[in-house]
Amino acid sequence: MGNWAVIAQYDNAAYTTEFICRGRETKDQALEEMRAVLHTYVPNKNIVEQWRQVYRFADQESYLVVIKGRMSKWECTLRIAELVSDSTDPAVAKGAQMVDGAAEVAAGPQDRIPPSY
Repeated sequence: MGNWAVIAQYDNAAYTTEFICRGRETKDQALEEMRAVLHTYVPNKNIVEQWRQVYRFADQESYLVVIKGRMSKWECTLRIAELVSDSTDPAVAKGAQMVDGAAEVAAGPQDRIPPSY
């Protein structure tokens, strides 16, 4: 199973992160999947879309999607994310460190409970 996912982030009475897809093997696969849903993804199934604007951020790997519905306007950010740590599978962090261009993983345990918790 791959470590790449496509996520949508938006504010719907509370800040929400939604996984559109997970488990893509490569960054390119995740980018392709994200670009495939840019013109069809809706953060709320009750939206009756009147128009849609898609903005690409300078990093070329994330997009702002603005959707005008009948009663409101929605804005959501679509981006890709790499899984770099998983307490149920310690091999994930090791694999992320070994892949060229992967994010740095901090030394030490990643699943500590904060002292005040």
